[in-house]
Amino acid sequence: MNAPALNVERLHAGYEKHCVLIDVNLTVARGEWVALLGPNASGKTTLLHCVVGMMAPTAGSIVVCGHPLQGGGPSAKSKLGFACAPDKLPGLLTGRQCLEVYAAAKGLTSISAEVLKLAERFQYMTMLDRFVAAYSLGTRQKLAVLLALLGDPELIVLDEAFNGLDPASALALKHYLRERVSDGKCSVLLATHALDIVERYADRAALLLNGRIAHEWRKDELAAMRAKSEEGFEAALAAVAEEAASE
Repeated sequence: MNAPALNVERLHAGYEKHCVLIDVNLTVARGEWVALLGPNASGKTTLLHCVVGMMAPTAGSIVVCGHPLQGGGPSAKSKLGFACAPDKLPGLLTGRQCLEVYAAAKGLTSISAEVLKLAERFQYMTMLDRFVAAYSLGTRQKLAVLLALLGDPELIVLDEAFNGLDPASALALKHYLRERVSDGKCSVLLATHALDIVERYADRAALLLNGRIAHEWRKDELAAMRAKSEEGFEAALAAVAEEAASE
């Protein structure tokens, strides 16, 4: 339990001859919510795909809850919960079937009561037995998040998981994750453009620019930066990003 939830060291990754990630180092502690920031095409999704084993890096190491992802067998992946892109969900299955298949893959005999309780807070239960192909973007996003939470994963990895969610569902998810993180039940790595989440819910933020971690902020640093800026939190972050990009 002393090992971090995630430890990424000197990670390099890319597509064919195009290098996307360059010497990335990132740690997520147990019971910590880390927000991954950065402009479009900065490498956030590539980094998350490497972390969950969907993409093999060209160099470096990834360790999840003390278990190496590369060559470590199923131990590392069993600790992970990842919300896939909504358009990757199987349209020919119902939501219930998706949840049952994922639950079985994680060795569960049924869909956990906690996940079903969150589904109720999402007002998703009326869609549970409908085919995914008939879902809206927001409903697919809800299902993707619920799938990621099955099996009480110790590290939850989310890529813009609040996109498409209605305000009530987004608030329910923020409170759910914050409560679990604060109770030490999980850690969260969230790639997002939603700065209100960074300000109000995250414990730390990391800025990814041009494939590198350009800057990191603790929660108190984020609060101090916002307090000093007359134009608000968004302008302060943009200024730091611009300065880091010009170095």
